[in-house]
Amino acid sequence: MKLKLKRHPLNPLFSPNPHHLWESRFVFNPAVVYDGELFHMLYRAQGEDMVSRIGYAVSTDGIHFNRLEKPVFEPDDISEMYGVEDPRLTHINGKYYMCYTAYSPTNISVALASTTNFFNWERHGIVLPESPNKDAAILPEKINGKYVMFHRLEPDIWLAFSDDLIHWDNYVSIAKPREGYWDNLKIGIAGPPLKTEFGWLLLYHGVQKAPRLIYRLGFMLLDLNDPRKVLKRTEKPILEPEEPWEKFGGVPMVVFSDAMVEYKDQYYIYYGAADNYIALATITKEEVYKWIKE
Repeated sequence: MKLKLKRHPLNPLFSPNPHHLWESRFVFNPAVVYDGELFHMLYRAQGEDMVSRIGYAVSTDGIHFNRLEKPVFEPDDISEMYGVEDPRLTHINGKYYMCYTAYSPTNISVALASTTNFFNWERHGIVLPESPNKDAAILPEKINGKYVMFHRLEPDIWLAFSDDLIHWDNYVSIAKPREGYWDNLKIGIAGPPLKTEFGWLLLYHGVQKAPRLIYRLGFMLLDLNDPRKVLKRTEKPILEPEEPWEKFGGVPMVVFSDAMVEYKDQYYIYYGAADNYIALATITKEEVYKWIKE
């Protein structure tokens, strides 16, 4: 069975805003959570200085978003001089934990911050100091008494484990690029995986070697009790650059997600297109479950 995401007819949901200098050139790679009433989005933006900042938008339906005029999270010290990039959100014990990439001349590393309202943040600093390391998100549940973080030391997807969300160790690679496939160069997760009765459903991006690199999306299914075990992986991409605004932009030929949200009988997948726009694609749970069970 070949899975295919369905693009929303209103795509792209939003574009750079020339009236706000901090997001006048690019908006992309959103993290989204649904709290039962509202969809909260944190998204990466760049303006004329090309420093990445994180903006906030809110929606009642997951489609029509209202954006704040100012960023809610900005570089704070020299380790973030070039920007705070690609947020991913996990709700744990009443807080939202945001993994993001701290980018500077000396590091491209995984940093962590937490909030209860998306406006006031507690910074926990760089928690995975290796460089380059990125594409990080925390599993919403402990496994065998440990917190679990996904991250990417090229070219694989890795896990790390922690007792306190701050100190991480026991790195283990769980998935690699596949020679001869659409994800043959490097892979990384989108947002944190979602729990199903069959396993953890993980959305990930794969990069294909080509004169111009191509970024696409696919699914993995991980064991519920041991997310180091990959049970299934899509043979074909479920979303790839096809629209002009996905093929041409700041970084051409890119669809890149930081978020998958469970909403009613569907999965809402938010993604950045060509590092220029923010868009939405959907798939029904029924379709995904059929693929899992086939």
